[in-house]
Amino acid sequence: MPITGGVEFSGDWFQVWRANVLLRTATRILVRLGEFYAVHLAQLDKRACKFPWPKYLKAQHPVRVEVVSRKSKIYHARAAAERIENAIVHSVGNRISKDADICIKVRIEKNLVKISIDSTGEGLHKRGYKSFTGKAPMRETLASAFLKMCDFDPSQPLIDPMCGSGTFVIEAAEIAIGGAPGRRRGFSFQKLKSFDPKAFKTILKDQKLIPRLELNLFGYDRDDGAIKNSIKNAKLANVSHITNFESQSISDLSPLSNQCGLVIFNPPYGGRIGDKKILYALYAKIGMVLKSKFNGWRVGLITADGSLAQTTQIKFSFVSEPINHGGLKVRFYYAKL
Repeated sequence: MPITGGVEFSGDWFQVWRANVLLRTATRILVRLGEFYAVHLAQLDKRACKFPWPKYLKAQHPVRVEVVSRKSKIYHARAAAERIENAIVHSVGNRISKDADICIKVRIEKNLVKISIDSTGEGLHKRGYKSFTGKAPMRETLASAFLKMCDFDPSQPLIDPMCGSGTFVIEAAEIAIGGAPGRRRGFSFQKLKSFDPKAFKTILKDQKLIPRLELNLFGYDRDDGAIKNSIKNAKLANVSHITNFESQSISDLSPLSNQCGLVIFNPPYGGRIGDKKILYALYAKIGMVLKSKFNGWRVGLITADGSLAQTTQIKFSFVSEPINHGGLKVRFYYAKL
């Protein structure tokens, strides 16, 4: 069920593990452990001490606590966190550390204290393959979401004319072969009381990669360093045999097949990279090349500046609501040429 800032679902711990391993566009999976009312710190202290922390935590793993309080009589988040930290230390014996992998997230809203645990650890965009990045890289989770919004079809060609570290192309390859996005990495839930290594292995064993050798997935960039990074990342992801990366400017871009497909890219938009004034010529060139050479293709463009998107003179049929991307608000623009 959609909620503010996410999606809520019910399930057991096995479903939590599956969600972490299999979801391609989620940022992280939080597990609601329980809730209770508290209107002052003494009451919070008492009820936190009665909370069943030993059911979830192992003493040998450090823990950190993050508290957010809104519209509540307990308004001092740090003081609330200290009460909960003390309760965990006294009932389980964990060490409190700001760098701990296990994070207890507490939300106090209208005096209702909701206690959750982050089952993920490092964000789910950390697939375990991208070791080489350039400036302002696209997060893997966001790239997959944009591909989904474009109805990406692995049987059709895909081109990223400004591929950077290769995220769009590699994520497209991962989707094409059916690779579970979390199959290479570890998670915080593996340090919890509920974790069963044998049961968890069945999730990974159920993943059958689809052998695909005739994909048309291309990444281009005028920066030779970006192409080298993309090739290295593709090798780490074990998709180098089904991806192609070459150094090329946008002016030289052309379809390599009579079959129409998808052009998707995240060009600079002056927020962190480049001077926006000189980017108008780039976006005009992008529009000219796509409209003259890619008739019938679909286009997905990400930018933080609507005026730059308009400069392409492409008639976009869909423009998304603002999306947070590394501290900037970007929009996704889609069209069929």
